[in-house]
Amino acid sequence: MPERLHCYTDSEALAAALATEVAVGLRAAIAARGMAVLAVSGGKTPVRFFSRLAQEILDWSKLRVTLVDERWVAQDSDRSNARLVKSHLLQHAAAAAVFVPLHMDAPTPDLVMDNLRARLANLLTRFDVTVLGMGKDGHTASFFPAGDHLAAALDMQGSARVVSMRAPGADEPRVTFTLPVLQASRALYLHIEGEAKRLVWKTAQEDDSMLPIAALRRVAPQLEVFWCP
Repeated sequence: MPERLHCYTDSEALAAALATEVAVGLRAAIAARGMAVLAVSGGKTPVRFFSRLAQEILDWSKLRVTLVDERWVAQDSDRSNARLVKSHLLQHAAAAAVFVPLHMDAPTPDLVMDNLRARLANLLTRFDVTVLGMGKDGHTASFFPAGDHLAAALDMQGSARVVSMRAPGADEPRVTFTLPVLQASRALYLHIEGEAKRLVWKTAQEDDSMLPIAALRRVAPQLEVFWCP
């Protein structure tokens, strides 16, 4: 698979370019189907991107936003990806978008997994644009190495759209959309920063790589990588 690596001088330049690219895709989806679905990732890396995307001129009322994965914490927690999205993306005009959270009020995700799957099936269709991140261990979404449900999450023949995940590299239980859902995205981006993550991405391109991000790369020819030092 040819590498599609877009390099930028710094985080600001990357965020601006990625926001422009994503906005184009969302406008096209709204024009074609009357609505658009955007799935984004949490962590510290996307904050600048969220702020830039929120400034784009879009018919935000026709946009549904969800998360690729979520930590199983309350939405007012500093660890919550939902809180991050609400604080940095769903601001000003972008607040008109419909946000679909992954967390539900239960001690563990497994107790409400059927309810969560039903809610997502009713509210979300194929993602128009998905923006992923990646950890230095090669995880993307919550596809953590040694995760208890990693095999199910990566099963391209599986029917589940979302699974729970516990792993040594995750501080809390998680919920994550599965590989078939991500692979079906009309547009798919990987947003990474720093030399260490570029080297992880390079390793993921090896034919025998066992990194979770490599599993995505093998089945998603539309994947575009946006990187800066």
